[in-house]
Amino acid sequence: MKKTLVSALTSALVIGAASTTFAAANPFEDVPADHWAYDAVAQLAADGVIEGYGDGTYRGDQEITRYEMAQMVARAMAKNNVSGADKAMIDKLAAEFADELKSLGVRVAALEKKVDNVKWTGTVRYRYWNEHHEGIPHNNANYVTFRLEPEARINKHWTGHARIDYSVDMNSARNATNGDIAEDADKDFRVERAWVQGEYGNTQILLGKLPYITNVDGGMIMDDNVAGGQITFGNKNIKATVTLGRANHDADERDYASAWNGENATSSYQAIEIYNDREENKFTWGLGFHRFANKTQYNMSYGDGKKSATIWEIGLGYKFDKNIALNGAYAWNNSPSSSVVGSANKRAYSVELDYKGADAADKGSFGIFAAYRHLGYTAVWLPTYDAIADGQKGWEFGVDYVPMKNVMATVKYFRGKDIYADTASKLFTEINFFF
Repeated sequence: MKKTLVSALTSALVIGAASTTFAAANPFEDVPADHWAYDAVAQLAADGVIEGYGDGTYRGDQEITRYEMAQMVARAMAKNNVSGADKAMIDKLAAEFADELKSLGVRVAALEKKVDNVKWTGTVRYRYWNEHHEGIPHNNANYVTFRLEPEARINKHWTGHARIDYSVDMNSARNATNGDIAEDADKDFRVERAWVQGEYGNTQILLGKLPYITNVDGGMIMDDNVAGGQITFGNKNIKATVTLGRANHDADERDYASAWNGENATSSYQAIEIYNDREENKFTWGLGFHRFANKTQYNMSYGDGKKSATIWEIGLGYKFDKNIALNGAYAWNNSPSSSVVGSANKRAYSVELDYKGADAADKGSFGIFAAYRHLGYTAVWLPTYDAIADGQKGWEFGVDYVPMKNVMATVKYFRGKDIYADTASKLFTEINFFF
């Protein structure tokens, strides 16, 4: 009881002293004693709304800059349960110190980014697919993947990124990676990607093991990882992406008859793409050049002492309105002899019609597409498509639907044939839970 009384008396004396200090001298630099803001801050201090420097002190014997005063106002603005009279004074002070508060807001935002330095997003995904090749037993996969994607703020321009995957095969209850049973226990949990990203105006720089979806064709040639560096610059009307590094062709459910598989599947990789922004423009276009080099791999695949594969591509697209879009792409590999791989396997093309598009944040949204694709296995690396694979041609159809917020269901179906072989089909389904 005695201690409580002493504390109360001490608090009263502090408030009284603070009020006396405000009345006796002007601690605010460039704010004259007869300015209305002076009395407003004194009243807010007496009401316990203004909290000074944040450590419980006001340092009334020191000069306080307008910026420091704005800091006090900013903290007062964040308070709840403030009286109507105090709220009105805070609003008037906010108008008076608008420029300082604007500057303070930038600094607070930067501070918040540093405090919450790592942001985590991720997905729990279930996939099932069943494919058929004439004369071959059906092949299917049934697995769950837990994915984490952290993003860490390094400084104003740079962030760090990663993707961590853990998969379990639902048919055997064993661990799995990309739908394949893992031979070693440590392969089921892996850091799939790790890179740093720099943003300087219209220029973006990526370094590390980074994700790469070819821009000109929307991923017809590649949706895979590249270990190296990439720079993108330009504006919505014309952009350029230059990529240098090494690419390792990891076989997964998108593979069927790839020329890139095998023990020596790693290639040095160089690419340049020139295009306009696919999101910002009604009419889109692009040109691309891709070179993969591995003397053992390509001599084995193409013969004649070949050491590399050179792929050229063009892409065109048109948005009829906000719901309907048509996109096409064509690519060709001029390295192998037609007598070795067949002329059909030296080229790839895709024509796709899209209607609307699903947004995981928008319950009830959906998107559907219909496409005809020809994916010669030497003209593509690892296409982004889920139902049709390299070395195949035919029709692919798909639908995405969002039954509830942050949950998206997908069904895709391919019907066609393996190039230079018999009929083939594949049903692909997945459901993603985003967090």
